[in-house]
Amino acid sequence: MKSRRISLLDIGLDDSFDASMNLVQSTLQSINLHYPDPVVDIDFVRSRDPQTVMAAFTASSDVLHVMAHGDHTATPTFSSSDGATHVALEDLGEYAVEHGRGLQASAVLADGCKTGIGAWQKAVRDCLQGEITYIGTSGQVGWHEGTVFCSAFYGAFFRNKGKGLTAAERALDAADRAIEAYTTITDRPCPYKATLLTPSRRARALVV
Repeated sequence: MKSRRISLLDIGLDDSFDASMNLVQSTLQSINLHYPDPVVDIDFVRSRDPQTVMAAFTASSDVLHVMAHGDHTATPTFSSSDGATHVALEDLGEYAVEHGRGLQASAVLADGCKTGIGAWQKAVRDCLQGEITYIGTSGQVGWHEGTVFCSAFYGAFFRNKGKGLTAAERALDAADRAIEAYTTITDRPCPYKATLLTPSRRARALVV
């Protein structure tokens, strides 16, 4: 199986986000144990430095997994638990324009509260360089919801070779399977929602 790159970006920056991120890393590392050569390449970034965070957002990967608080009071924004670090999607869009590149991941997992609503999807489209699967949430989520969904998502993502599918479509298929598994396991509706997003007209005009 061809190796796939997963970029993990922690903007939550507290013990609970650290524990959740460690669990995701352990899940991904365990997948490698079943293959003679690694099939998962993991990039992990935990930083308050704006340039480092922006570079992580726009790096090429199969999945960009962001853990942070989600806030859309003024504009869709990822933030840390102490409120000292903020990454607004409109700032990410401006960064993309200035540097001539947007989000290059095939899938973005916005692992925070209420990141799947329309305002977030609209803002994400202004940051895109190509088609992606966007996974956000419809409500409040914590470690339990994240653990159940992410374990199922990554299990499905690396199980499916994706023949006949684009990279984004392969991620969407994995997300749909994870949503179904979540509902079966918890007997509750899954708060994670997945959709294909394409660059907005603004992004197509400004991002090379």
